[in-house]
Amino acid sequence: LRNEKISWSVEDGQVTLEIENKGIWNTLFQKVLKKPRISYIHLDEMGSFVWLLIDGEKSILELGKEVEGRFGDEAKPLYERLAKYFQILESYHFIMLK
Repeated sequence: LRNEKISWSVEDGQVTLEIENKGIWNTLFQKVLKKPRISYIHLDEMGSFVWLLIDGEKSILELGKEVEGRFGDEAKPLYERLAKYFQILESYHFIMLK
């Protein structure tokens, strides 16, 4: 599942996640180091494609079939890449695995 607290947009097929930098440390860093209040994370073509497929119903295997159909050999090693991608998304709390 995509984290409902994450705002995101799509432009020309590219997904951009809008991450609010909040909390006491982020507020301090914003003032001292001029860290922006919102960070924009631009997903690449394959990452954007997968992000748009995430619906809370499809398994990683089902998503992989769609990625393979769209990107073919360019996606190989497919399931290793997908597993790592989902691991990264989850570590940043962009998604929740169920």
